[in-house]
Amino acid sequence: MSVELLEHERLDELHRNGYFIIQNPHKFCFGMDAVLLSGFARVKRGETVLDLGTGTGIIPILLEAKTEGEHFTGLEIQPESADMAKRSVRYNHLEEKINIEIGNIKDASSQFGASSFDVVTTNPPYMTGQHGLTNPNEAKAIARHEILCTLEDILRESAKVLKPQGRFYMVHRPFRLAEIMVLMHQYHIEPKRMQLVYPYVDKEPNMVLIEGLRGGNPRITVEKPLIVYKEPGVYTDEIYDIYGY
Repeated sequence: MSVELLEHERLDELHRNGYFIIQNPHKFCFGMDAVLLSGFARVKRGETVLDLGTGTGIIPILLEAKTEGEHFTGLEIQPESADMAKRSVRYNHLEEKINIEIGNIKDASSQFGASSFDVVTTNPPYMTGQHGLTNPNEAKAIARHEILCTLEDILRESAKVLKPQGRFYMVHRPFRLAEIMVLMHQYHIEPKRMQLVYPYVDKEPNMVLIEGLRGGNPRITVEKPLIVYKEPGVYTDEIYDIYGY
């Protein structure tokens, strides 16, 4: 199938089901965090999934390839990213399984309705206005900094759109872990499973993967650490498995 690529866009192979994704490195490309989240999230047969801040649609496309979920919806506020995501969905012939919607995370429950999804996934902006340097490229800045939505917006709207006992999956940064836990508890998404991601075995963690359950009972399982590199440029076996190489 031919694909329309706009200026600076490229077609990247995902090594899953023969799928490809359209990206623009001048705007924003998905990172390892999105791939790790797609490996951490559990989607059961027949379930529906909402990905908040889907960008170019990487998480819905990978979850469609890896799980038996029935339908996947990606919500994205930036029209250019949403357009790339829609074209990737068409290129991979996934129109019946994946839908990309333009909208604001803050209004997700109004857009989709209460208790409308079994699973919510999100790879949100990590940095608050006080953390890090805001990227001068607007698309990258929106993806990395809490410019258009906050962590609380994400937890509030996730709690609303999730069905009772629905599951929430997020990748974030460990330095905000205390805030994450407080907000999850505040919005009745009980933390149930957590995994810290380390670049090397002797370095401190730089990512955290979290599963929450809407209306769940207090009890969390901390999984064994996920180590990314054996040595510079060489992934661990676990990472190769998640990527599907």
